[in-house]
Amino acid sequence: MSVQYVDVVIVGAGLSGIGAAWHLQDKCPDRRYLILEERDTLGGTWDLFRYPGIRSDSDMYTLGYNFKPWTDGKAIADGPSILKYVRETATEADIEQNIRYQHSLTSAKWSSEDAAWTLEVHVKATGETVTMHCGFLLMCAGYYNYEQGYLPDFKGHDRFKGELVHPQHWPEGLDYSDKKVVIIGSGATAVTLVPEIAKEAGHVVMLQRSPTYMGSAPDTDWIAKLLQWLLPQKTAYAITRWKNIQYQRWIYWQSQAAPNFMRKKLLKMARKDLGDGVDFDKHFVPQYGVWDQRLCLVPNGDFFHAVRDGHASIVTDTIDEFTETGIRLSSGEQLEADIIVTATGLDLRVLGDVAISVDEQLIDIAETFSYKSMMFSDVPNLVSTFGYINASWTLKADLTAEYSCRLLNHMTETGLQQCTPRLRAHEQGMVGEDWIDGFSSGYIQRKLSLLPKQGTESPWRNTQNYALDRKTIGKGPIEDGVLQFSNPAPS
Repeated sequence: MSVQYVDVVIVGAGLSGIGAAWHLQDKCPDRRYLILEERDTLGGTWDLFRYPGIRSDSDMYTLGYNFKPWTDGKAIADGPSILKYVRETATEADIEQNIRYQHSLTSAKWSSEDAAWTLEVHVKATGETVTMHCGFLLMCAGYYNYEQGYLPDFKGHDRFKGELVHPQHWPEGLDYSDKKVVIIGSGATAVTLVPEIAKEAGHVVMLQRSPTYMGSAPDTDWIAKLLQWLLPQKTAYAITRWKNIQYQRWIYWQSQAAPNFMRKKLLKMARKDLGDGVDFDKHFVPQYGVWDQRLCLVPNGDFFHAVRDGHASIVTDTIDEFTETGIRLSSGEQLEADIIVTATGLDLRVLGDVAISVDEQLIDIAETFSYKSMMFSDVPNLVSTFGYINASWTLKADLTAEYSCRLLNHMTETGLQQCTPRLRAHEQGMVGEDWIDGFSSGYIQRKLSLLPKQGTESPWRNTQNYALDRKTIGKGPIEDGVLQFSNPAPS
């Protein structure tokens, strides 16, 4: 690696990392940066996942960047279109020249004496480990393990003679035409796969332990199209983005304030789309509250139509064991399958599994408090991007990147090299709470013990509230008495 020191290192060249680089170039043009990407191409999630029908589960007017209008026809976009959008962003801003592919960050060691991070980086192409230094670390590596998805230990899974597939590693050219396909899971991936595979398969069964809330919506935003026709592109995008943010907020607020109303509304919509002939109470009535897990989006009702028309069916049961020809359920029923798809979720990881130490002390992130849901108590000069669970990921990613730029510029103006969130005197002994409240999705619950804690008051709360975050993160003062600045730069 030719560069040994840069001002900022961004980890990850996906949606968040490319957005962070754009903001950095735009607002901190004096800062030199590099992006470390462990894969051999950019795009992150939108390049990794190749399963049939992959699409966003958020509208692109809010999943898109705040600085680059989404101009494609569909508001609910397919994976290749989103990947194209991310690549366009990188090309237009000449970001790719700053990306180092197949570079995986393994450890980061902060030295207060040097006011710098020392990074150990594994270069996959050569197998060597190189050392570099930076003044600020921006973690945009996502929140899950790219090497493997989550797979429960299914009894007898090695006995199955057909094809066993995880959506995270979809085999190129997998032929499912006229085949019997069982998809295990009921989350967004399964709900996406079912109608797409049902177009060619002999029959598709979605096997779920329990039902999930699903909401049907058109994949085209006709108001956005009208605004694009009437107004300049950026103005139309800004108005559509504002409209959709307000709608997301209303849905989530109603789900918290009037859960019975929202539950009845969602179930009524689903029942109407499905028609008769389905055991609705068994297969479509969840036992948890609305937004205790992320709501599954069904563009144009495609999932409901596949079930209604008999191309797909739902089985609600648990797995006893795999057999040579399929799955035996706890009820004794046998599901025959040529292909089994395990849409069983993600394997969450924290800060890309990078070993973090501060002044030779190894940091256990689970023992830290989360500052403004992006920094960690007693960990200097490190910002981590983690999007919303109740709104589009990029809303938080943009806020995080903009705040990082404000922080860097403030340090330049004050001549100080180190910023560290620290508990104030009255917060010592504060009892930590789960980083995300009341969210029961498996991928979070399985790794909750690895996540940082949130406190009982601001700025240690993880609010999951975009409107509030715009005020406290987007416009709130940098100097707040919690973020401590130190380490004057040499004259």
